Amino acid sequence: MKRSGGVEISIQPIQEIEPSAGNNGSGENLIGGAATRGVDRAWLLWDNRRLLWHFTLCGLILATLFAFLLRKSYTSTARLMPPEKQSGSSPLALMAAMSGSGSGGSGSSLGSVANDLLGGKSEGALVVEVLSGRTVADALIQRFDLCKVYGVRYLEEARKKLADHTEIAEDKKSGIIVIKVRDHDPRRSAQMTQGYVEAVNNLLAAVSTSSARRERIFIEGRLKTVKQSLEIAEHQFSDYASKNTAIDIPAQGKAMVEAAAILQGQLIAAESELQGLSQIYTDSNVRVRSGRARVAELQKQLEKMSGDDASLSPDQKSLPSDLAPEIYPSIRKLPLLGVQWADLYRETKIEETVYSLLTGQYELAKIQEAKEIPSVQVFDVGEVPEKSSGPPRLLIMTMGATFFLAMGVVWIVGRSVWDAVSSDDPRKQFAQHVGRETLLPLLRHAQRARDRVVHRFPNWPLNGHTAHSTLPTQEARKGE
Repeated sequence: MKRSGGVEISIQPIQEIEPSAGNNGSGENLIGGAATRGVDRAWLLWDNRRLLWHFTLCGLILATLFAFLLRKSYTSTARLMPPEKQSGSSPLALMAAMSGSGSGGSGSSLGSVANDLLGGKSEGALVVEVLSGRTVADALIQRFDLCKVYGVRYLEEARKKLADHTEIAEDKKSGIIVIKVRDHDPRRSAQMTQGYVEAVNNLLAAVSTSSARRERIFIEGRLKTVKQSLEIAEHQFSDYASKNTAIDIPAQGKAMVEAAAILQGQLIAAESELQGLSQIYTDSNVRVRSGRARVAELQKQLEKMSGDDASLSPDQKSLPSDLAPEIYPSIRKLPLLGVQWADLYRETKIEETVYSLLTGQYELAKIQEAKEIPSVQVFDVGEVPEKSSGPPRLLIMTMGATFFLAMGVVWIVGRSVWDAVSSDDPRKQFAQHVGRETLLPLLRHAQRARDRVVHRFPNWPLNGHTAHSTLPTQEARKGE
């Protein structure tokens, strides 16, 4: 039955229409039956519009609560220019060069098409792959402690979370690379965007295979070896000079020869003065004895400075006490010391010169390497976002209300179809049996929980409220 205004309706099961002999009659009956079912369901939904409104309102309230309980997220965006194209001898590069040598833009387009057909990747695509790789992700996870931020224990889970919060794409036309990082902290989102740029530049510098890099690595290894050799030579030279008091053999020899000449002149003058005094005074005279003592001391100092065969012994400890080594080596010993001293001095100077030259070349190699290392250029730095980018609350609320409205429609139509099925139908009997065995225990448990709440809070306003459906009962349909 239908109703207009306040008249109730009930949906009767639609009987199958027997096809008639004529094709036109059967088609009209099928169309009429489908139209009748559609109109009946429309009336059914209209009669239960209040229940549909309740479903929609509940869905809207729940979706609103869910949307406003979600934390705000902020998105920082950075735009990069890929590294400049490097000249190469690969087949793709040669093909692109040959195609580009043709007629202007057509050759360039042919080269790009050939590159795409052969699977070649542009510099921008390679940078996107590097940015999406595990090495860059691990660097960011370690730098910003993302395991703690995302609340995960393992690096694999942190990588997945980071990938979900990051969007990296390349514009095929312009080649511009766009990096978007979403985070609940606006400052951290901007810092992570900049961290991506720094990580990819560091990785490109680490895997660079340019000639300047190979030269820098070679000079760096050679510089370490030469530095060790220089340190050994300096220690040997200093030990030898300290042991033999050989500070500077050429300067020492010149100074000692000059000092010996002065002593020799003083000795000659003292001997002449002594001879003159001996002719005037006797040997017991004080001035004669003083002159002789002075001559003897000068001769002794001259002998020590000149040295003898015993002073040439390499073992200075075996010398007698009267021939103990002096502060400085003797003139006779200087040539022997000068040979080894010159060798050590020359070796030290050679290592020092090589180290100085390698240091200069090393600095030049680093400058050249910095020129040849590919690096991305940032022309839009990731700034701290001022407005939140999510969650889309309006969309969540709309989807929640629509979902619950659809659930209400399904519930009403399904309940109507269920009531229209005969109670003697074995399928309905099986479904009722399964429901009694599974759903009824859950409903009894819920009823007991509600009774406990009512007993504990007797003045709760919702205790006396009982929800009732506007669907017609089974007894009312039977009465009708």
